[in-house]
Amino acid sequence: MSTTPPPQALVTGSQTGELSDHDGALGWLRALGPRGRRAFAGAFGGYALDSYDYFTLPLSMVALAAYFGLDSGQTGLFTTVTLVVSAIGGALAGVVADRVGRVKALMITVVTYAVFTVACGFAPNYETLLVFRALQGLGFGGEWAVGAILVAEYASAKHRGRTLGAIQSSWAVGWALAAIVYTLVFSFAGDDLAWRIMFWTGALPALLVIWMRRRVHDAPKAVAVREHSAERGSFTAIFKPGLLRTTIFAGLLSTGVQGGYYTLATWVPTYLKSDRGLSVVGTGGYLTFLISGAFLGYLTGGYLTDRLGRRRNIWLFALLSAVCILAYANIPHGANTLLLVLGFPLGFCMSAIFSGFGSYLSELYPTAVRGTGQGFTYNTGRAVGAVFPTTVGFLADSWGVGGALVFGAIGYGIAALALFGLPETRGKELA
Repeated sequence: MSTTPPPQALVTGSQTGELSDHDGALGWLRALGPRGRRAFAGAFGGYALDSYDYFTLPLSMVALAAYFGLDSGQTGLFTTVTLVVSAIGGALAGVVADRVGRVKALMITVVTYAVFTVACGFAPNYETLLVFRALQGLGFGGEWAVGAILVAEYASAKHRGRTLGAIQSSWAVGWALAAIVYTLVFSFAGDDLAWRIMFWTGALPALLVIWMRRRVHDAPKAVAVREHSAERGSFTAIFKPGLLRTTIFAGLLSTGVQGGYYTLATWVPTYLKSDRGLSVVGTGGYLTFLISGAFLGYLTGGYLTDRLGRRRNIWLFALLSAVCILAYANIPHGANTLLLVLGFPLGFCMSAIFSGFGSYLSELYPTAVRGTGQGFTYNTGRAVGAVFPTTVGFLADSWGVGGALVFGAIGYGIAALALFGLPETRGKELA
């Protein structure tokens, strides 16, 4: 009699307690495979530089206001215009991704935001700068949604949360790079020139596009679906009865989270300089704590979204983010050490909530309309959430920037409520 066990009796390393190549701290990266890792590198770099180009404005806001003689409402309008137009760019990028492919759409978005960020540095007046910043939003809006889908379609269901969380962490990398360049540029150049130099450095993404053209490709399964699907890249498809509920509540979720986030991202640098009287170097030091917390928050949130589930992770950090905003905005004057320390948990919580977005929105939509669904809901939320920074700008004249920041906590409440209309998708396989 043969002693060879039948096929079904064979066990894997995970069943015997041994670690497989896809386990361990970097198992999620190994599981992507060579093509998936190149896609990860392209999306990571694109989002980091997207972040860098975005933060050239908030970090230069005080200098811009002085140069053009702007009030708080006018400076807040920069962010609102960027985010509103980004909704159009993001929705269109999603359609393009479903029709011509993820990588081609990703390169288009990167080139767009780079060109118009540089153009901002040549603006002769407020109105022209506002137009260039709005056009920058076309590319800014599409990059994350397209890059997240590209990587999500390579990632395994087991690791998708932490893989997309790692992509999200590149936002903190770009933010940190912008803060470093800001500190150097504003330390060695006068404010009237320094803000222009900041925008000119936004040309960096062009180098990434050259590499992506040769090295990054769409996931084969996604290509197969796109080539054989009769309904791809269609806005009407995501509003049909089967997906209408998902689209509405995913849009609300995105509105709440981004309304809270962009309130902080836009106004914290101004708050530190105007309300707290910190120098350029001092502001950079405080932002270091905030950005360090953000980077670890993205990675931790990605891990937790796989462990706890998409909905529980968002609920947890919506609550903690709201608490952190209220605490941060109400620190007594003179307690700058406490301001420094609280910057870390603030950055951690407001970033950890984003880690599940890439996987969650990808899993809510079928492959044929995944780009359209994710691009539309994420960026519609960004556009509606843009009302929050502008509201803070107008309230800042009477409440002070610190007092107005608490308005961002309302956004996290909206996000928590939106989850009641959405299913849990942890473990879902993508075609």
